[in-house]
Amino acid sequence: MESKKALIIIDIQNDYFEGGANPLSRSLEASINAKMLLKNFREKSLPVIHVQHFSRGADSTFFIPNTKGVEIHENVMPMSGEKVIAKNYPNSFRETELLNYLKSNPITDLVICGMMTQMCVDATTRAAKDFGFTCVVIGDACATKDLEIQGENVAANEVQKSFLAALNYFYSTVKNTQEYLDEQSCTTC
Repeated sequence: MESKKALIIIDIQNDYFEGGANPLSRSLEASINAKMLLKNFREKSLPVIHVQHFSRGADSTFFIPNTKGVEIHENVMPMSGEKVIAKNYPNSFRETELLNYLKSNPITDLVICGMMTQMCVDATTRAAKDFGFTCVVIGDACATKDLEIQGENVAANEVQKSFLAALNYFYSTVKNTQEYLDEQSCTTC
C-alpha cells in the first residue's frame, strides 16, 4: 500500500502564548514553524488535522471552554474543510475520532507538531506509533515550559531536548522545520 501522510497540529492554542493562562517557552517561534508546515501541506493538498484541547476539570486553569485561551492560535487557524479534533486528554487518540479518521482516509504517515512537547505531543506520538503509524516530529514546531521535579527545576530547553531525544529513538524521527521542508522540495532526492 502506498503511504499517505497527514499533518497533525496539536494544541497550538492561545493559552500557551504570552498573555495566556499557561504560556510556554518559545511558543511563538514554534507556531511560526508550524505555520510553515501548514502552508506546505495546504499547497500540496495533503490532509491537515488540528487537535484542540478542552479542559473538563473543575480545577482547570487553562483551555477552559468558551474562553479566548481555548481558541486555536491565529498562526495555525484551521481553514474550511480541515479536520478539527476536540480532545480532553494528553493522548489525541483517547476518546476521540482521530484513529477512525486516519484509518478511513487511509493515512499511514504522520507529521506531528504542537504543544506541549512533554505532554500531548509525546503521548500522541507514542500512541500513533503503537497504532502502526510512521511518525515524524518537527521539534522546532513544538514548545514546552520549565518543569520541576522533587524541588529541582528543569529548564524548558532541557525538557525539550530530553523528550525529543527519547521520541527520536523508536517512536519517531525528529527533524526541524527547514530540514523537513527542504526534503519535501527536493525533486532529485
